[in-house]
Amino acid sequence: MSRSFMDQALDLARAAAAAGEVPVGCVVVRDGAVIAGAANRTLTDRDPTAHAEIVALREAARILDTERLTDCDLYVTLEPCAMCAGAISFARIRRLYYGAADPKGGAVDNGVRFFEAATCHHRPEVYGEIGEREASALLKDFFAARR
Repeated sequence: MSRSFMDQALDLARAAAAAGEVPVGCVVVRDGAVIAGAANRTLTDRDPTAHAEIVALREAARILDTERLTDCDLYVTLEPCAMCAGAISFARIRRLYYGAADPKGGAVDNGVRFFEAATCHHRPEVYGEIGEREASALLKDFFAARR
């Protein structure tokens, strides 16, 4: 039995947690295969833009040699923030699948609802709460250990 794409994103999130990063993982999928994956790297890279989605989108664009990822889907363990939603839109991602909702920082189904804005040029199909239980538990455990 093959592992789901969200399971692979969760593995990356676990690796982020082990490195002391907020546990968010992401994979970019094209033609049924993962072409790029990343975990949060903001602390490691000393880069506030090094969210899992941004790092994975950059890698996918480099591999495909294009900034338009029109036939790609993105799986991420946490609802994207406004910055990441903007990058997903600019990359022209076809479908977005996310795990845990983020009432404080999310920008897809919470907050600014980026893809619903009249100024949004591209709206991916969005599927939330895929692997939500495990993604939420990973985040809760990570932050509980730091309090």
